[in-house]
Parts: sequence; structure tokens; C-alpha cells
Amino acid sequence: MIRRENRYISLGRTFVGLQLGFIDTTPRLPNMDQETSGISFDLTEDQEALRSHIRAFVEEEIKPVALQYDESQEFPHEIFRKLGDLGYLGIVMPPELGGAGMGYMEYAIVVEEVARGCPSIALGVAAHNGLCSGHINRFGSDELRAKYIPRLAKGETMGAWGLTEPSAGSDAGGTRTVAVRDGDHYVINGSKNFITHGNVGDICVVMAVTDQSAGKRGISAFAVDKSMPGFYGSKKENKLGMRCSDTAGLTFDNVRVPASHLIGNEGEGFIQALQILDGGRISIAALSVGLAQGAFEAALKYSVERVQFGKRLADMQAMQFKLAKMSMEIEASRLLTYKSAWMRDQGMNFTIAASEAKLFSSEVAVRTAEEAIQIHGGYGYVKEYPVEKYWRDSKLLTIGEGTSEVQKMVIARNLLAEIQ
Repeated sequence: MIRRENRYISLGRTFVGLQLGFIDTTPRLPNMDQETSGISFDLTEDQEALRSHIRAFVEEEIKPVALQYDESQEFPHEIFRKLGDLGYLGIVMPPELGGAGMGYMEYAIVVEEVARGCPSIALGVAAHNGLCSGHINRFGSDELRAKYIPRLAKGETMGAWGLTEPSAGSDAGGTRTVAVRDGDHYVINGSKNFITHGNVGDICVVMAVTDQSAGKRGISAFAVDKSMPGFYGSKKENKLGMRCSDTAGLTFDNVRVPASHLIGNEGEGFIQALQILDGGRISIAALSVGLAQGAFEAALKYSVERVQFGKRLADMQAMQFKLAKMSMEIEASRLLTYKSAWMRDQGMNFTIAASEAKLFSSEVAVRTAEEAIQIHGGYGYVKEYPVEKYWRDSKLLTIGEGTSEVQKMVIARNLLAEIQ
């Protein structure tokens, strides 16, 4: 059933539009023109329809309340409920499990558009789809997928992904959380920190050491939920930006997890995590593009409206140069991001492309947000205008999903591997 909500169409929990031909799930863009063998940089009609759909939702449901949620640091449950109803919390999940069955191009479009309105909410969309849900769907057993993916795709609960620990940030090999086999269960003890949806999420993929003598190869992944005694969220972080995104610690106190909740085999958790992070970098790149676009649009609008020394800021060459550079870098970021998403959908090796997109786009987001404040002058420093929030939100993008320094390491390591 398709129903109207304001100006956007609600496509239902399983994206009924798929069945009606609203969305063609064949991953495309850039498109190889079969007649000319050229490359098209146009979105397909279905992708344009998707962009229009999510943009209308963002304009009507997210942008008007973005600052309110930032100020209160309250998780926007109602907005995520609606996103789940519309199918946006199961974008790349299979239709038979309640997902929309789309590709990473569509995923990138959705995250970009949400970030244009509120980067903090976009972070939740990205983490939910790409980390927890993505990990279980890609590496979990049919039993685990059937148990958890429908709930996650519908937005009945948020998903968390537990890799980072106090002693294991960029060095995930420093994981101290342990899982000990005990008959038909594993007993997990330890803690995680800086976990998105740590408090509001009931389902979590947790990396824990099952063989302490094997280093990174002794790390395994488990699907854990809060119906299991001893598993709970803890301290909620008071952050500079992304303030309505729930970031908290996780505690595991003798949590008994059925052996069937092991994802894949023992010792595969670290390799799985690296592959999940590759895809996650595409979504953070898309988030960066959307944030930069939002900040740029605010600066462009202000430059036309603001008059100083008898003329508009937009008529001053110094401002024009700033705007030109911002626009150029955003477009370059978008192309890198879409390329990496397209490569992911084509089944190509996209590790370098994803890291390049994430590295460049995240740093462009920071620069663009800062320049947007500069164009606004003193008004850019107050909450009456949106650019100070874009700026505060932007910095996390150079840290989460692998810092800028880690991205350079990934790119260099893979480049050198190709010639050795």
C-alpha cells in the first residue's frame, strides 16, 4: 500500500515501490553505455526519484528540528521510526528479509541527502545500515540473518557495532574483550567505547578475542542482543558534534551468547571487520559530501543576501573565489564517492577507492564548513545560522571509520601490494 505523508510518498516497510517498478535495484552509475561504450555520469530515473523522495523527507521532517535535537542531545526516535517505515533503515538488505534490496549507489544517495539536512541523523542511518546490519547480513548464518535482519531493516531497534575499546582505537588488534567457549555458549567479558547506538540499540555485532595466542587472527565476531543478561550500554558521551547520535560505552559482564551467534568461524572477526569498514567508508564519504553540500548551500544563500560596503558578498571577488573552490571540491568528493559505490555494486575491488573517497571527502567537509562560517562572519558563530553545526559535526568524519592517517596507510599499502 502506498500512502501520502506530506509531500513525500511512504513506500512501506519493504519498499513496495520495488514491486511497482519505482526502483530498479540493478546497481548503476556511472553507467556504461552499451552502444557507445562511454561512461554516463547521470543518475538513472529511479535514482533521481529516490533522491527526490528522501530530499522531500529531509526538508519536511529533519531540517526543521535538526538544531533542536542537537541542543537536547536527544536521540530522534520518531524520525528513525519514520525512516524505518520508508525502508531507509534496510537500504541494502535483501527484500526477503524486509529490506529494500538496493545497491550502494542508492545507499550513498540516501546518506548524502540526510546529511545535507542533519549529519548527526545521517550518521545513524550509515552506522545502522553499513555496520551492524551489514555485518550480520554479509557474514552471518541464515539463522542469524532471519532472526535479526527483519527487525533491523524495519527500524524496530537500532543496530550497534562493537569494535573500538579504550585500548583499541585505530589499532583494532589491541582488543581486550574476550569470549570463552563454555559448552553450547560463549561467555563474553569486556567493554567497548565510542559505540554508535550503544544505548538505543538492542542488537550489536561484537568483536572479541577467542584465541589470545593468535593476535588479530584470534578475534571473532558475535551477534549479541540486550535480552542476554550482563550486556548493557553505559556512559553516554557528551560530544562536540553529532550530538543527537547516541554514542556510548558497552559493558559485557559474563554474557552467555549461544554458540550459534558466532558470525562465521572463530578467528574471522578481524578480517570481517576490515571488509565491513571498507563499505562503511563509502557511507562516511557520502555523509561528508552531504554535509559539505549543506554548508555550501547555506554560505551561497547568505552571500547573496548579505550586503556590506554597498554590495552583496556574492559580488566580491574574495567571496566568489571561496565559493568556486568549495563547489569544485564538493563535486570532486561526490565523484570519488559515487565511483567507490559503483565499484562496490559491480563486485570490484573497491578498497583503495573507498579510502580515497573517505579521506578526501571528509577533509573537504571540514574545509567547506569552516569556509561557510568565514563567509557568514560573526553570524556564522551563532546558532541562529546552521553553519556552526555543520562545522562541529564535520570533524568526526576525519576520525570515525578510520582516521585520515589510517586511510593514507590503507591506500599506500594497497598501492604497494599491486607492484610487489
